[in-house]
This record gives sequence, structure tokens and C-alpha cells, in this order.
Amino acid sequence: MCKMFAGIPIENYESETRSLRLGGHATSIRLEVAYWHLLEELASAEKMPLARFLTTLYVEVLDLHGEVRNFASLLRCACLLHLERVVDAAAVRTEPQPQRAMAQLSLVR
Repeated sequence: MCKMFAGIPIENYESETRSLRLGGHATSIRLEVAYWHLLEELASAEKMPLARFLTTLYVEVLDLHGEVRNFASLLRCACLLHLERVVDAAAVRTEPQPQRAMAQLSLVR
């Protein structure tokens, strides 16, 4: 099992720092390259540039919680949550119909 993960190309987990403006303030965020790639895909799916996507997320978190603590960690967790949803959606599409129906019934109860 470890060979699968140990073989990840080094350039995917090297850190990259990017400078941007969030809430009108110049800042920089340091993430692993793999996270930057995924965030770019998420921004593209929302039909916006990465900087606008990150600013929108920052403002939404600020509005919801009154502060944004450790934005880089929030971005990593958002990426993981997105990947979880992708995996769950793929599992539902490949699940046999009777099992899916039973799962839905158990959610209703």
C-alpha cells in the first residue's frame, strides 16, 4: 500500500506560495501543488478565475463565522470534502438499483 503513495511525484507535494488579495488585503497562501491544481479545477467549474473563487470563499466564511482562521487549512479541507463527494457520487452511480433503494429507505426512517 505505501508504494502507491510513496510513488507520488515530488512536484505534486512540494509547496507553492501564491500572492493574492482577500477582502482587500494583500496576502499569500502556501499550499501543496496538488491542492492548487484541485482549487483551479473547482474555480473553473464555478466559471470564475481562481482569485475570484478564493475571494468569494473567503468572504462567505467571513460572513458566516465573523472571522477566517487558517484559510490554508480551510482550503485543504474544502478540497478533501469535494473529493469525498466525487467518490460518493461515483459509488451511487455504480451501486445496484435494489441496494440503492434500500439505502434510501433507511435514510427515510
